[in-house]
Amino acid sequence: MKIVSYIGLGSNLGDSRQILTEAIQKLATLGAVSTSKLYQSPPMGPQDQPHYFNAVARLETDLAALTLLDQLQQFEQDAGRVRLRRWGERTLDLDLLLYGDEQIQHERLTVPHVGILERDFVVIPLLDLDPNLHIQGHRLDRLDLLQHTTLTEVADQHWANI
Repeated sequence: MKIVSYIGLGSNLGDSRQILTEAIQKLATLGAVSTSKLYQSPPMGPQDQPHYFNAVARLETDLAALTLLDQLQQFEQDAGRVRLRRWGERTLDLDLLLYGDEQIQHERLTVPHVGILERDFVVIPLLDLDPNLHIQGHRLDRLDLLQHTTLTEVADQHWANI
């Protein structure tokens, strides 16, 4: 049975746009993929780092949640993931945001992803993919953070050429 999952993508080291494009292509090996627009945002953590490129992918997969997490972590490693400090620079960050309607509390995985409703660089790309999306009883299109976004759109939904 196919599960619809949403994966957050971020990068601010190296050729971020190319790194994210390659990540989308790898996700497409796991199931049908569609992408949000591509955005640039200021860093959430330390401000002495480059802005991030962010997007969200919608993936239909038959992989179990932890198996999907393992694949995402492998894709990060394949991209030469560098994580220098908490909320710091990254070559590639892939977060399993949503996995169907499931709520998962596991030592390796929390779904919905922690902080999902407070991050414009997650909420806005999610809305690109599903304008009616609800998470934990909240309609994303009605969140206050949409009035104070720091995102800049840099490419339409065809940026990854899938």
